[in-house]
Amino acid sequence: MQILRIKKSRFFELLTGYQKDPDNFSIQYKRNTSNYRIDREIETNIIQKLKIEKDLIKNKDIPIKWYNYSYIKDLLEQKYNQKVSLPTIIDRAKRNNFYFLRPKRKAHDREVLTNYPGELIQHDSSHHQFAPYAKVKWYLITSLDDYSRLILYAVLVEGETTWEHILALEAVLLKYGFPLAYYVDSHSIFRLVQGRDSFWRNHYKLTDEADPQWKQVLDDCGVKLTYALSPQAKGKIERPYRWLQDRLVRTCCRENIRNIQEAQLILNYLVQKYNYQIVHSTTGEIPYIRFVE
Repeated sequence: MQILRIKKSRFFELLTGYQKDPDNFSIQYKRNTSNYRIDREIETNIIQKLKIEKDLIKNKDIPIKWYNYSYIKDLLEQKYNQKVSLPTIIDRAKRNNFYFLRPKRKAHDREVLTNYPGELIQHDSSHHQFAPYAKVKWYLITSLDDYSRLILYAVLVEGETTWEHILALEAVLLKYGFPLAYYVDSHSIFRLVQGRDSFWRNHYKLTDEADPQWKQVLDDCGVKLTYALSPQAKGKIERPYRWLQDRLVRTCCRENIRNIQEAQLILNYLVQKYNYQIVHSTTGEIPYIRFVE
């Protein structure tokens, strides 16, 4: 084992091979390249799905900017029962001009660090055309536990109002309990910023001298409120947002979704998958397992 620089499992694998056929035995590793070829039907399906990806990327109204080869892999396995490796899909993308490099992401200028579930809830909204065939933009309101990355709330609404965000508060607090603090941006629903909010434009009130209704609800519940200093500081909730948006748009397109109720069903499925099946790249744990432990 020391001479060959191999582990015990590999040593006994070689020993078994030698005992079965001593005359033709060799320690050279033989790579089987025949499996690289895939069925023609699978290859045709891959190209077809890549063409759909390209059409989505070209549409400027849709929040899709890159190819998602992992999504295509999952789609082939779950919907068509066609198993194919991710490198094979990428290879077919390169061969057929469905590939380009992503630019490097900018580092976040602030990270919120927490030590236990419920210490901080990140809350935000996003406005996009999530269902291409609906031809209308919806708002996605989401709440995320900072420690576990568990998505606590994800709902599509046609219009963003203070009341919709209060309903999101109600749903999270009644189901999971009261957190220590909420973390939001400086949207007018969450914060009065003098010079931006037209009602106080005549300098009757300075920044934070008047509380919006959403903040008043938090104050009544005894929950603290923290504001992000920049869009980059919202990085933790932006990553799950990107995952949800990406999969939601692609699935709504392929399922020909045209109304918000059907899109919400797809969103519910994606949230369930994210919370209970996906290992988070930062924590190395499934969000729900990290949340309950």
